[in-house]
Amino acid sequence: MTGVYERALGDDAAALHPKVRERYSTGPDDGVTVGQGEMDITRGTHVLPALYAMASRDMLFPEAGHGVPFSVTTVGYELDGHEAMTTRRTFEFGGKRRRFDSVTVWDERGERLLDFLGRGGPIATELHPRVEAGALVVEAGRQWLHRDGDYHRLPGFLAAGVEVRDRYDETDERYHVLATVENALAGHVLSYRGSFTQAMTGREAVGDLRPLAGLPDLPPR
Repeated sequence: MTGVYERALGDDAAALHPKVRERYSTGPDDGVTVGQGEMDITRGTHVLPALYAMASRDMLFPEAGHGVPFSVTTVGYELDGHEAMTTRRTFEFGGKRRRFDSVTVWDERGERLLDFLGRGGPIATELHPRVEAGALVVEAGRQWLHRDGDYHRLPGFLAAGVEVRDRYDETDERYHVLATVENALAGHVLSYRGSFTQAMTGREAVGDLRPLAGLPDLPPR
């Protein structure tokens, strides 16, 4: 098993908790992982119009809540010659379901990790992963608007500051995640915190887990 995060971390991947490493080392020859749990979700008020717009593309969303039923599905595959991994997060708000999709791509030539957010990947982001006390910590770097194969760099005041911390707790035998999204002008955009268990299934549903139809080009280095 070798996944996109292991490619980016290199030798540092050995310092991950074995369960975290297992979760993020899913490659094209492995099965589909499915996690189930609950999340506490907060969001800012100044960004509600933007959150409603992003929800239509399976990115962020305007709802908030405590103990929100959550599932996360990951699968590795190849996308136009690049190793890739889809992460599909689903949140159940009563009768409304929200989805947050991302496709993480290893740019071998540029030796960097890229994330394409939402259906069709309208936002592309450089990711900077590191290991802290066995946990995987990922921060966002440069960001682009991705439209019709062209990339337009987002200036700092429009870009989002993103940090995700994913760890495994042997006490409750669950994965714990904390994700925060901030913006220099708007402040708090969205965060979710919670835990989940995970199991692996077959690859029968891989075709439905590809939010990007193709990826002929990557953002400029």
